[in-house]
Amino acid sequence: MRKRALLMSLIFCLMGILAGGALAQDKVKVGVILPLTGELAKFGEIERKSFILGVDEINAAGGVNGKKIELIIEDTGGKPDVGRSAVEKLISQDKVIVIGGGYSSSETWAAVAVSQQHKIPFLVNTGSADNITEQKWEYIFRLSPPVSEYPQAVQSFLTKVGDVKNVAIIYENTLFGQSGAKDFAAQCDKAGFKVILKEGYESGAVDFKPLLIKVKSAKPDLIYMISYIMDASLLMRQSKELNINPKLFIGGAAGFTLPEFKKNAGDATEYVYSATLWTPSIPYPGAKAYFDKFQAKYNSTTEYHGAEAYACIYVIADALKRAKSLTPGDVREAMAQTDMMTAFGPVKFISYGKMTQQNKLPTFLVQWQKGKLETVWPENVSTAKYIYPVPPWSKR
Repeated sequence: MRKRALLMSLIFCLMGILAGGALAQDKVKVGVILPLTGELAKFGEIERKSFILGVDEINAAGGVNGKKIELIIEDTGGKPDVGRSAVEKLISQDKVIVIGGGYSSSETWAAVAVSQQHKIPFLVNTGSADNITEQKWEYIFRLSPPVSEYPQAVQSFLTKVGDVKNVAIIYENTLFGQSGAKDFAAQCDKAGFKVILKEGYESGAVDFKPLLIKVKSAKPDLIYMISYIMDASLLMRQSKELNINPKLFIGGAAGFTLPEFKKNAGDATEYVYSATLWTPSIPYPGAKAYFDKFQAKYNSTTEYHGAEAYACIYVIADALKRAKSLTPGDVREAMAQTDMMTAFGPVKFISYGKMTQQNKLPTFLVQWQKGKLETVWPENVSTAKYIYPVPPWSKR
């Protein structure tokens, strides 16, 4: 009896192992890194929800050739060393075959280097420093435009509408801020706008008035700011307190498009422009539907960061479906051949300039009007007429 009981126990164990193995084979592990804690958590949470929304839809529609996507999300806290460790875990412990995500440029830069070293394809959906796709890395792709291309719509607007002669640029002293400020300054020089002040600051400061007093003294027509949410809000509140009155304030995307910007800065946000990579009014198939589905599912609003994440998981799923086998090398080959439309826009990885495996997309200009973020440029996708020049604080 004991032998029979032992035999039955072994059989059940074996059946459990086989069942577990079959279950594992019915899933495809996809890793994602995002900042879910720390000062960038607002962005990370929008992206996390968007990844989950996309995965739920893909799995409900049959997954990847019948296999469900298992999403494994790691929190980076927005820190490069944590991002590096998160990717190491996803590859060595979780055995993912592809990774998406990457928010801040600093954490993304650290993370993709690990992914390249292990030859695991990584689709960056937000990290925007130019150098991320300038290394000729075979396994690194980027969905969103590099930060140097964020101001395309800004430059078009200034050339055709704005009477701007001089510019002040203030930026957070990080990889994202430095890269964006350098490129925008070069674009201003090329367009004939004089950069009369270009200065960085340490992220998380509580008093920007010494910097803003220098800006006010320079009397620029345009103040261009590259900042995340808390800094962006504080910069605008203190600009109002100091009665700084350029012809327009423009944010370099990031913190200037989130609903929290309006919540934190109040009426100091009124008439502020921002570069952006997407709005739900842009006529991409599925753009408005994504926006509505997000709002219905989470009872909160989304913006371009969420659209990047939502599109990212669809691009990954598409590559997984087309791959010859579910191995990192074959998934990488399939991703390199991507040519599809997403809610974030068309996706095709190409090489141009110093960039390799980089998606190329237009950018847009939005403006806060009566507490609402309106698309104002290009005019063919606008939801409201731009207000320019903006009235001085005393006449608002």
